[in-house]
Amino acid sequence: MRALVSVSDKTGIVEFAKELTALGIEIISTGGTYAKLKEAGVPAIEISELTGFPECLDGRVKTLHPIVHAGLLAMRSKPEHMQQLKDLGIETIDMVVVNLYPFKATILKEGVTRAEAVENIDIGGPTMLRSAAKNYQDVAVVTDPSDYEKVLSELKENGEVSLDTKFYLMQKVFMHTSNYDTMIADYLKKERGDHELPQTLTMTFEKVQDMRYGENPHQKAAFYREIGKKKGSIVDAVQLNGKELSFNNINDTNGALELLKEFTETTVVACKHGNPCGVGSADTLLEAWNKAFAADNVSIFGGIVVANANITLEVAQAMKPVFLEVLVAPSYDEDALELLRAKKNLRVLELKDIEVPQDANAYDLKKVNGGLIVQTIDSKLLNMDELKVVTDRAPSEKEMEDLLFAWKVVKFTKSNGIAIAKDKQTTGIGPGQVNRIWATKQCFEHADELIGEGAAKGSVLASDAFFPFDDCVEAAHQAGITAIIQPGGSIRDEDSIKKCNEYGIAMVFTGMRHFKH
Repeated sequence: MRALVSVSDKTGIVEFAKELTALGIEIISTGGTYAKLKEAGVPAIEISELTGFPECLDGRVKTLHPIVHAGLLAMRSKPEHMQQLKDLGIETIDMVVVNLYPFKATILKEGVTRAEAVENIDIGGPTMLRSAAKNYQDVAVVTDPSDYEKVLSELKENGEVSLDTKFYLMQKVFMHTSNYDTMIADYLKKERGDHELPQTLTMTFEKVQDMRYGENPHQKAAFYREIGKKKGSIVDAVQLNGKELSFNNINDTNGALELLKEFTETTVVACKHGNPCGVGSADTLLEAWNKAFAADNVSIFGGIVVANANITLEVAQAMKPVFLEVLVAPSYDEDALELLRAKKNLRVLELKDIEVPQDANAYDLKKVNGGLIVQTIDSKLLNMDELKVVTDRAPSEKEMEDLLFAWKVVKFTKSNGIAIAKDKQTTGIGPGQVNRIWATKQCFEHADELIGEGAAKGSVLASDAFFPFDDCVEAAHQAGITAIIQPGGSIRDEDSIKKCNEYGIAMVFTGMRHFKH
């Protein structure tokens, strides 16, 4: 048997090669791998000795040779293939141990140039892997150092690698090369500044962890991360305490972080089942926490809390009595962290770049049966130049401040969504109803129930899409709402404007909606 060994990731390669040699397998090698094996005293034949052709073009051409690929692709079960090899004086290669130039590591380096990236596009490696994998019945092809032990075990026990294992290794090859090619294509797309949705969409992700289950215990789940610099996202967070994050934890925390990123002032967002349940902004984090908690001290139970400022001992003491699933902040004082760690099940995450926004051209994906719908993320809040006061009364400076606060919250509330706020605190949220009046009434009912009778009085209201009728304005008046922000654009806008004027409610149109399904 002969094995061709050429790896960029040299983890365990010397030990693996020694074991192969001990089993009587002849090793062929190239470049840096050959040098490393030779230094370790592992006998190997250099590739140029096999091909009779020197490596050239700075190593760009080493294994791209008929002697290599005929040795890999010849089907042992076909007498004519074997006769051709004999006539040509070519021997078979029975194992390929190859992993590719470190393209990912290269593009993740600070200040990497396009020339450096392109130079790290492997040509010979993927070609050998594909040749070997295509002839998997006869060739064992190993791309992952974690498979070395499995291959050695079968060789020692049976004198060969089983067909089932070869098939498994073949599958890993094409997953490996497709991942590699997708990284290259994605890098080139970004390098060109191409923001179009492509004719064919191929994406690649790396597994962060397997999960115990998905949304429900009968569903399988895993967590994957995009390849590249993803500062400010949950994949970049460091877990400091608590149980492993669940599928629902990650999904809900991501939603809370998206909302938090809309705020530059000190803010706390509490989230439950993908919807904000309490949001507060203030001069200090303790005040912001008190506002968010007071906004809905029921739904926050078992919820997610994210904050954009350092957690002090004082804040941790205020949070400790509340059962939370996840807490995320950019930093923690040591005494605060010590106190929080007393709650063994609380997942405490540190996300240093919590304020970094998502790339405006990032994709939002939704799987549908038999396909995928893709859009760019909803990265815009509104255009201040396009805000239009449509009522006789314009909002006061304070009302406008609260309107913009509520508009940020309703952007991340499931449609149909209504949010009311006062003094930079949510006083009610009505998410995910099948009509807007129900969402509006639910919002006021929750405010009365959670904060106290008449809690909505003096609040402002935000709606993620236009009012189809004036019934929402009527309900807003009865609840004591003083100002409304909504996209506008209904054929019945004039009815809502007239009703606002009748009650002295200020109303602003944004010209931009924020459906969230």
